Order: sequence, then C-alpha cells, then structure tokens
Amino acid sequence: MGFYDRHVLPPLLGAMMGTKPIRYQRRKVVPRAEGRVLEIGFGAGHNLPFYDPQKVTHLWALEPSREMRARAAELVAASPLTIDFLDLEAEAIPLEDEAADTVLVTYTLCTIADVKTALAGMRRVLKPGGRMIFCEHGQAPDENVRRWQMRIDPLWQRMAGGCHLCRPVPQMLEEGGFRIDDMDVMYLPGTPRIAGFNYWGSASKA
Repeated sequence: MGFYDRHVLPPLLGAMMGTKPIRYQRRKVVPRAEGRVLEIGFGAGHNLPFYDPQKVTHLWALEPSREMRARAAELVAASPLTIDFLDLEAEAIPLEDEAADTVLVTYTLCTIADVKTALAGMRRVLKPGGRMIFCEHGQAPDENVRRWQMRIDPLWQRMAGGCHLCRPVPQMLEEGGFRIDDMDVMYLPGTPRIAGFNYWGSASKA
C-alpha cells in the first residue's frame, strides 16, 4: 500500500462519504437495521449515528482498512452499540452461517473486487427471514450518462480506491441470490450525475 492509499485516500473517502446528500440517504436506510447486524464496508463509521440502539443488539463492523478503522474510533467510542470489528475483506466474512438478522451495505458494492463471492457470503450469514438493507450508487438509466460513466470509470477506480461508477446494482443482487423486496432510485441532488444515481431498499434470500 502506497502513500496515496495510506494518507490521501482515507480522508478523501471520508469527505466524499460524509456529504449532505449521502448523509440524507443513510438516514433513510440505516434505521431499518435490527437485531444482530453485519455492516459491510464500515469505513469511518458514517452510519453509526443513524442506527436505532433500541433495535440493534450487536453490530459487526467489517472494514479491512486500518486507516479507516482509526478514523472511526471517535464515533465508535461514543456509540451505545456493542461493536466488533472484522478486519477482513467482504469476500471472506468470518461469521457462522445464518448469524445475522440484518446485512447493511452502503456505498460499498462499488469497491468490492469479487462481488459475486462477497454477496454469496452475505447470503450465507443472513438468517432465514432476515434482510439485506442496501444503499448504493451505480449504473445510470440515461444512455448519455452511462457512456460518460464507462469513459471515466478506469481513472475513477484508480483515484477512488477501486470504486466502479456503473455497476448494475439490482442485477448484481439478484445474481447473488437475493430477491429485491423494495427499492427506490434517483439521482442525488448536488452530486455529479456520473456518480450520483442511487439505488436503495431491502432484499431477502431468493
């Protein structure tokens, strides 16, 4: 890991993930989490203020980046939740089968290298009747925006820690063995359209 990944990327991602439109999206989805929760891509802990401590009994915070975990320390210390860090990649979730009532994934599917394997792991650890709560940016519905997403994507990945601009979120979830139960979509206001088309909702095991 080079200087950029250690010292530039973590604060850059922290700033991007803490913008007002994205905070508003988090406020919509995170309170839906309940029971024993696995959060994929915990990052700097931006979701923590939006959990309902009356509904969440335990939180597994999966985050492989030591730098991002360090940036989350203050929020973690102030949280009333019981939190265990898991410092592995999303492709290697170290939990038993059917351990989680909720899997929460926000602005993370775009960066996972092997999404198919990661989603299989999320499905494995989710209890029958449990829910995946998701909020992700991805492929835009407008052809002209998609063309720009494809053009910029290689450079964007290098600058944004492997983030892909145009992943087809619903298709990925369904191919990963999930059934989408509810979903909303829109371009986030105040966000570049190439990175601002959002999908959010919930899914269960197909």
